[in-house]
Amino acid sequence: MLTRTAKVLLVTSSLTLAACSGSGTPAVSGAEKAGAPAAGGGGMRGQQVLALSPGDVTVVARQTVVDGIPVTGNLRPIESVDVRARIDGDLEGVYVREGDIVHTGQLIARFESSEQESSVQSANADRVAAQGELSTAEWHLRQSQDLYKAGAIAEADLRAAQTSVETARAKLAAANARLRSTSIGNRDTRVLSPTTGTVDKRLAEVGEHMSRGSVMFTIVRNDILELAAAVPEKRANAVQRGQRVHFEASGLSFDGRVARLSPTVDPASRSITVYVQVPNSNGALKGNTFTTGTVMSRLIPNAVVIPIAGLHQTAQGKQIAYKIIRGAVDTATVTLGVVDDRNGIAEVLSGLTDGDSVITGNVGALGTGMKVQLLGAGGRQGGPGRPAQQPPAR
Repeated sequence: MLTRTAKVLLVTSSLTLAACSGSGTPAVSGAEKAGAPAAGGGGMRGQQVLALSPGDVTVVARQTVVDGIPVTGNLRPIESVDVRARIDGDLEGVYVREGDIVHTGQLIARFESSEQESSVQSANADRVAAQGELSTAEWHLRQSQDLYKAGAIAEADLRAAQTSVETARAKLAAANARLRSTSIGNRDTRVLSPTTGTVDKRLAEVGEHMSRGSVMFTIVRNDILELAAAVPEKRANAVQRGQRVHFEASGLSFDGRVARLSPTVDPASRSITVYVQVPNSNGALKGNTFTTGTVMSRLIPNAVVIPIAGLHQTAQGKQIAYKIIRGAVDTATVTLGVVDDRNGIAEVLSGLTDGDSVITGNVGALGTGMKVQLLGAGGRQGGPGRPAQQPPAR
């Protein structure tokens, strides 16, 4: 049995505990002191995940790579001819316009020619007269030779007859020369096309007075186009005459051939000039079209290829790529072969294999171990490294 004093102490202790329990401060459990999360709480936040669209990821594949030398420039007509006036005069007729096709020897314009025709007639008359004088002088010479042999005339008379023949021959030569000159002038009143091609410019009109040497037409040959391109000195030995060059311009793809090479290096640009000719018999390409092309050195079939956008250079100068393995980013150090800047791809010799998924989009800073998730076609996010899933049925 408890004594009276013990009972009083027990009651007092119970009242004190009840008072504490009834105050505004709840009791803290041992679990809460240990830092356990409260019931219904969200817990700690998970690791941040980088969402990628399908366009940000490329699967490494094998394809044929072109080891070539890029060239750019304008495709110029193989021949461009300025047709100039050869005489001073007024135009009586102009028979072609821009875009017309002309052939060698075709009449394309005519000058007023009455003056030239009169000059030709006068020169021809002078020639006939000179021929008559020569015939008469030669007859007198023959007569004088016979008389001199007979002793009927002096030697001085014979020499005079010989001099008359020489003078008549000189007059005939002068008349022939004048006739040729006037005939050329008359011929030049007819303007003929010097080549087969297309009229690019017409700078003359009917009735216009043209000065000698002024340009009347520009005729171009577009059946063959030529590109003059600069190739760096270090790649000059890789270009040979006859090599195929693949071009793309104005939505067309076409091929040409290296026709000529400059024998010297330009000291200012340290490059050589390569002349490439492109057949254009159907006229599909226009002169002065800007084009980009590649001199085809060799083809590398079945090469492991990665977009250049997926390559990154470290501070040590190494090339790396970020590939996805089990929903996380991993770093692969790669060794490159041929780099095709024009098509934006590079040959990978080591570090990647076909089937690897490589991040090629501009998604910001990346690091090894970073979690990623791919966006599906429907726009919903899937789990890290997995395709997107459809929303669950309700």
